[in-house]
Amino acid sequence: MKILFTGGDGHLNSKFKELNDSEFIFLNKQELDITNPKSIQKVFESHDFDYVIHSAALTRPMSLHDEKPELSIDVNIIGTSLITKACIKHNKKIIYISTDYVYEGIFGNYTEEKGTKPFNKYGWSKLGGECAVQLHDNHLIIRLAMVEYPFPYDSAFDNVYKSCIWSDEVPQKILKLIDQVGTLNLGGNPQSIYHFAKERYPNLKPIQASKELVKNTTLITTKVESLLKKL
Repeated sequence: MKILFTGGDGHLNSKFKELNDSEFIFLNKQELDITNPKSIQKVFESHDFDYVIHSAALTRPMSLHDEKPELSIDVNIIGTSLITKACIKHNKKIIYISTDYVYEGIFGNYTEEKGTKPFNKYGWSKLGGECAVQLHDNHLIIRLAMVEYPFPYDSAFDNVYKSCIWSDEVPQKILKLIDQVGTLNLGGNPQSIYHFAKERYPNLKPIQASKELVKNTTLITTKVESLLKKL
């Protein structure tokens, strides 16, 4: 299974690297600039692969998307569009790593079919990327509620609710799902970030998020769970 990974230096890709698969190709920004059509063309013409796992993105700090929305557009929307166009041209499947931030974050329990309405500019930028990806028939969108492992903080919000999944659990699940087509929610049990993280970090301190940060993006993941049982 020959896979090209964009954003090769990213945290999720570090977990894929731990699998030590010789057919994985990890390219960092210097090797593959997703905002540069010539860079993309060179990579697609010089490497042998069947799938693209597209996780290169502008993410944190979230304030960056408010301060520099043009950069968010360039990377998360235009960059994703360029990668998608290359996948169409060269007949490659694209697996797009999206986010639970594309949902409204008010009521929770979001299914893949539930209407999307991002609550911040980062979410809008990732949804913009999804729009491009869906124009390629051979695509898989993973709406992911990932938490970095090891956890980089000594405290976590106990009033922000998600369907968190640890980053070291994600690669094997994505590889099992890689031949699926469409959109899938990928995450764990609905709970606060604090209650999720304290299972691995019992000394973690609970803190309260400010009112504007209190969100509930919990996911219904029955579709992906059913698929994983069959694969």
